[in-house]
Amino acid sequence: MVWGCFCKDRMGPLILVDGNINAAKYIQILDEYLLPYLQELGIENYIFQDDNAPCHTAKSTVKWKESKLIDSLEWPSQSPDLNPIEHLWDELERRVRRDKVKPKNKAELFAALEREWGQIHNNVINNLVNSMPRRVKAVLDAKGGATPY
Repeated sequence: MVWGCFCKDRMGPLILVDGNINAAKYIQILDEYLLPYLQELGIENYIFQDDNAPCHTAKSTVKWKESKLIDSLEWPSQSPDLNPIEHLWDELERRVRRDKVKPKNKAELFAALEREWGQIHNNVINNLVNSMPRRVKAVLDAKGGATPY
């Protein structure tokens, strides 16, 4: 499993996660990787977007985010159509699958993921962020049903 983040103008870290992610591990990831990334960007006003995975909505996670003044986007359940990171994961998978040399183990796979993650251009992530109003409109038009995204 990997964890990653991005904002409109810059890719964030990509982290290899051993085992499953529970609330404590998620908080540790946010503390060790998200907060330094945000500090490096110098962004003070932002809205953090994750989804309704149990580790994201656990009381301890919500309390931790509040203590760090992280403003999270309210998120409807079962709404991958709206989550731009899902489309970034798809892009990353396509890039790794295009490689002529296929990873043979977890270390090689993560190395390939890191390499491709680092080569994703800002225009890709800008397009994902800029597509959000269209995505939201499509979900509203479909009354919460499936969309072309």
